[in-house]
Amino acid sequence: MEPQAMPSTIVVLGTGGTIAGTAASPDDVVGYRAGQIGIDTLLAGVSLPSGTLVEAEQVAQIDSKDMTHAIWHTLAQRVAHHLARPEVAGIVVTHGTDTLEETAWFLQRVLQPEKPVVLTGAMRPATAREADGPQNLSDAITVAREPGLSGVFAVLAGVIHHACDVRKANPLRLDDAFDSCDAGPLGVMAGGRLRWLRVRADAAQSAVPVQVALSRPVAEWPRVEIITSHAGATGALVLALCADGVDGIVVAATGNGSVNRELQQALVAAQTQGLAVLCSPRSGFGRAHPSAIDRLPMADGLTPAKTRVELMLRLLERDGA
Repeated sequence: MEPQAMPSTIVVLGTGGTIAGTAASPDDVVGYRAGQIGIDTLLAGVSLPSGTLVEAEQVAQIDSKDMTHAIWHTLAQRVAHHLARPEVAGIVVTHGTDTLEETAWFLQRVLQPEKPVVLTGAMRPATAREADGPQNLSDAITVAREPGLSGVFAVLAGVIHHACDVRKANPLRLDDAFDSCDAGPLGVMAGGRLRWLRVRADAAQSAVPVQVALSRPVAEWPRVEIITSHAGATGALVLALCADGVDGIVVAATGNGSVNRELQQALVAAQTQGLAVLCSPRSGFGRAHPSAIDRLPMADGLTPAKTRVELMLRLLERDGA
């Protein structure tokens, strides 16, 4: 008789969000309160793949618009702890959709996990008549069990995205709330199985993890802020942020990464004084392509919000070297 395969253990870490939200009426999908239902209760209503063992842990219970560095710090430590357990096949993190892309990129850069870490959420609260959370959570658990899969992913509406590419694209709709821009999704869920559309292979998978973020107190993390280039922009915000002791500035740039002349002059001057600067296009779709005339460095394929995470981690890595 062949030995029976050991069940896979998936650890589900709850952080709140719309997936754990409640409203007074099942028809209300806007006026709800996020982060009201515990992760154990959410899992009780989810059908699990056969042979799956699930453990649950509540890391936070917030609306993800209020995500903090302190929660990121704790979440990354808990993910690392469970990934080190040999019986754990993967991790699922339930998360609000507002800052899901930022948390995904933070975990990818800090952990570079060799097992799958899958973020999921919902566009409708748990009390909605047609809540999308249970299916999203079930799909995320299925992806987290995928043999040989490594890295951080997001799974929503039956679509699998890589942490590098995923971004929120619509504030209300279910089917296209998230996308992967030019890169496209990695795969889709069909019949309860993961169907790959493409293979991901780039620097996001091979970069050295910024492990110093796990041990450095959050109070010592570099401070990075985002400003926007727009018609009529000046350098006033740059001067104010520098005077306030900021360590880095991300610019949500226009067009192909272009920056208003006055704003650019202020940033270049601040850069010569040691300020770290990184640009990212403010447009929702498409990657910027750096040119020889650019005076400010450009992030490759990251949204401004993710670029802030990236610059913060680069500075943290530099200072910890």
